[in-house]
Amino acid sequence: MKDPRFARLARLLVDHSMQVSAGEKVLIEAFDIPVEFTRVLIQEIACRGGIPLVSTYLQPVLHALIKNATVELMQTIGELELARMKQVQCYVGIRGSHNISEFSDLPAEKLALYEKYWMHPVHSGVRVPSTKWVVLRWPHSSMAQAAGMSTEQFEDFYFDACADVDYKVMATAMRPLQELMQKTELVHITGTGTDLTFNKKDIPAIGCAGERNIPDGEMFTCPHRESVNGTVQYNCDTLYRGTIFSNIKLTFHNGRIVDATAGAATERLNEILDADEGARYIGEWSLGFNPKVLTPMKDILFDEKIAGSFHLTPGQAYEEADNGNRSQIHWDMVCIQRPAYGGGEIYFDGKLIRKDGIFTLPELEALNP
Repeated sequence: MKDPRFARLARLLVDHSMQVSAGEKVLIEAFDIPVEFTRVLIQEIACRGGIPLVSTYLQPVLHALIKNATVELMQTIGELELARMKQVQCYVGIRGSHNISEFSDLPAEKLALYEKYWMHPVHSGVRVPSTKWVVLRWPHSSMAQAAGMSTEQFEDFYFDACADVDYKVMATAMRPLQELMQKTELVHITGTGTDLTFNKKDIPAIGCAGERNIPDGEMFTCPHRESVNGTVQYNCDTLYRGTIFSNIKLTFHNGRIVDATAGAATERLNEILDADEGARYIGEWSLGFNPKVLTPMKDILFDEKIAGSFHLTPGQAYEEADNGNRSQIHWDMVCIQRPAYGGGEIYFDGKLIRKDGIFTLPELEALNP
């Protein structure tokens, strides 16, 4: 039986996120998701006059490819994928996984080949700057388990947080924050284990209301590359390259991460941060404010939107808010500042704008959950 929620989500992706027009080629990459949703999405694209192209992936198959990666193999796949990406105007990636730790046993050097020759040139190099794109997860039982919910409970939460948010209202509510962040120079963040400063003068602030990620609800910018100083302690577990990292703590000196710990995973953390020079510098800073996403679930597309959170990201900077940092890594690490998670303050040019996860200025109150 067709789930009526599939059509609501598909229409959001086609009409709001990608804004598909007649004649546009739309690449669908479907990772371990129900065939029925792919069929609904194809139908919605075709009804707008779009041209749907589909690739269906299985995570265990991708695991086997990466496990056997060579420079020649990854270059060949990367060149083929790059040629295809250059032919499309829109992209939607629906990424499900029956095992969130599928890549946990892959050697770092194999993952580095995959990212260097396939993922980074195709997605960071072409898809992100040159297409109307959107990415989202799929609510498999593995995600429900990571979130501490039953499968049915998680599916209800997923479609509520993804397809039933009024992103037009959110876009209006975030404009005052964008205006304030645009003219801000010095940012100061305090909290449990955190005392961090950086300068973002003249780097744009970009509001996100369902155009690129589902679910959505964030405002991102970027520090000047060498301006970050101090320490940040993240309180959300983060899943990266198949490994779960807890209690990550980073210390910066003139922009560079000079000390990085994550308990038992400290060696693995530093292995990733040593992937290239840019991996130890910051490429994004963002405030999250999706009112329906309140607890971490080890999935960054949800966790980075948590109301009352921020994420500070080692690695590649986005072209829209660019500090020049380049890396094959882009690792969003999240800290929630609501009282239950230890609280914290954020200051723009010495003025308190958010305390314990709640915006304190009247013009920003519409973003509070």
